[in-house]
Amino acid sequence: MRAAYGVGPDTAAQLLITAGGNPERMRTESSFAALCGAAPVPASSGRTNRHRLSRGGDRTANAALYRIALVRMSSDSRTREYVARQTAAGRTKKEIIRLLKRAIAREIFRCLTTTVTIPGTTDLRPMRQAKNITLTTVAQHFGVWPTANLQTRKRAQQGRRPHPRLPRLAPSRLTAIGASTTPPWTADLTRPGLSQQALTLPFNL
Repeated sequence: MRAAYGVGPDTAAQLLITAGGNPERMRTESSFAALCGAAPVPASSGRTNRHRLSRGGDRTANAALYRIALVRMSSDSRTREYVARQTAAGRTKKEIIRLLKRAIAREIFRCLTTTVTIPGTTDLRPMRQAKNITLTTVAQHFGVWPTANLQTRKRAQQGRRPHPRLPRLAPSRLTAIGASTTPPWTADLTRPGLSQQALTLPFNL
């Protein structure tokens, strides 16, 4: 559902709550539209043939459809073209929003009722390797450190294995502080009583 244009986490959650709380109203597309208050209500009079906004249904779901419609009216090119055509045809803004909410309800209903095959996620390594995605790329995307880097950092702090980024990071840091070739933290390694387990490097690895 989040792949639909204009559907954010709040609107998606509200529509899921509405659909999950009323499974008997998910039989048809028109039934779901009525549940969300997006079904057209006849309001013809004399020679005027028109429909009006529905005041029934779940108002929170209707508000979610309204927010999606506003997002599409402001930034979706296809929706803007549709609004321009309907405005040229003499429809008011309320009538256009009603049409948009009905179309969005149809799209959301298809998202909710379409069966999607989800691949197994017991081991994501083959899928990641098939897409040629490294652990570093995944870690940067989620804003965390990959496990391999955490283990390497731990070994570097314990003095068992030099960290591969130290030769690259140390000279740049020395240039910034105007030092020579001796890192400022190497002199502390010879201080009496200082254990390598308690050593904390002055920058993140």
